[in-house]
Amino acid sequence: MAETITALSEQQMLALQNEKLVLLATLDSESGFPSVSAISWVYADRLTHIRFAIDQRSRIVTNINKHPQVTLTFFGEGKVNCVYGNAAVVAEALEGVPFKLACYDVAVEAVRDAMFYGSRISAEPEYEKTYDKRAAEKLDGQVFAAMKKA
Repeated sequence: MAETITALSEQQMLALQNEKLVLLATLDSESGFPSVSAISWVYADRLTHIRFAIDQRSRIVTNINKHPQVTLTFFGEGKVNCVYGNAAVVAEALEGVPFKLACYDVAVEAVRDAMFYGSRISAEPEYEKTYDKRAAEKLDGQVFAAMKKA
């Protein structure tokens, strides 16, 4: 049996210090079924915690309030990285952001490579913002600054 890794690697932490596509899995508060959402306001400044921000109106908030267990999945180093942990609210509303975002910290309990055996990711998925580029950059700057202060 493989040893359980309980912290991010330096490379994983660095990858989560820039805007990154991350899949956040929660347990639905009503059905209990897994629920997956794509998020990008994610930041790790420690090997043992990952911070993220989401709209307060998101169903994710309700899900985490009932079931704090989450999985954060991201691509990097040719792998599918899954981080398991419990989310805890840091701020119910981030200051300095033009709309209400909730901020959470996930205490890393386990990190696993979820890529199937004998393969690697050759190109990471890319995304683009579909609204005004300047507005997106300004908002992202505000959110990341507020997350770091929270």
